[in-house]
Amino acid sequence: MTIDKILEKKRTLSFEVFPPKRGGEEKSALIDTIKQLKDLRPDFISVTYGAGGTNAGEAVEISGEIKRLGIEPLAHITGGPSTPEDIDRVSKALLELGVKNVLALRGDRPVDFDRDYCKHFPHATDLIKYLNGKFCVGAACYPEGHTECRTLRDDIVNLKKKQNLGAKFLITQIFYDNSYYYRLVHEARALGVTVPIIPGIMPLVSAKNIPRIKSMCGSTIPLDFRNMIESYSDMPRVMREIGLNYAVYQIIDLIAKGAPGIHLYIMNHADTAVEIFSRLRTVFDELF
Repeated sequence: MTIDKILEKKRTLSFEVFPPKRGGEEKSALIDTIKQLKDLRPDFISVTYGAGGTNAGEAVEISGEIKRLGIEPLAHITGGPSTPEDIDRVSKALLELGVKNVLALRGDRPVDFDRDYCKHFPHATDLIKYLNGKFCVGAACYPEGHTECRTLRDDIVNLKKKQNLGAKFLITQIFYDNSYYYRLVHEARALGVTVPIIPGIMPLVSAKNIPRIKSMCGSTIPLDFRNMIESYSDMPRVMREIGLNYAVYQIIDLIAKGAPGIHLYIMNHADTAVEIFSRLRTVFDELF
């Protein structure tokens, strides 16, 4: 079933994984992770791949494995470094595997990119337009605004374009202050964005991930949460507990205020997903 049809019927629970850089044991470990995630009854699992289009072939293969396990895959397709021939090749491979859902992205620009990096698909909208009709297409959005947009309004205007060109749902970049998500939804609805906006949550279970999160997406970490992190950053077990509890709080708050689903960025750690699910089992059983 396509994700837009699932969203018409229920809230969704979903996870994101990434393919291994190497096959063999890493690939086997990821398949084991996906099998553990299946026990949590996800509505779909998304599969990303590296910046610049690296690991695209592995991502297609993993999407096929997810499909064979009876879960809907959401395959990422990155337009920035790709030619139309690249997109056609990936699309053909996904369709042959029965994959019906894709997340259309421009992709992060490499630090040393040249003007030809995004020659064919300079914006996600170009890729959405190209893919529309072949798949159920989803797109990304940014609760605190895309770093390349001057204002949040400018970014939301782009979201409206994504919707008009065929995007059926949106998934947010990670955030730790729910008020940014609520602001995004409010402003997007005011400008005519009507598709579901699924919040993306990444449990912050290690203090060493803070610099990476800041450099990757600039997500604001609320002061009270940051104070806890800094107080216990040298106590890994305590830090993990704090991060899991904060993610649980975010999810409960989001669901209470009408979020159409929850998308968990778990960094291939099934134990993180299992722990959060166990703490929210009643919520997932009754409200999803």
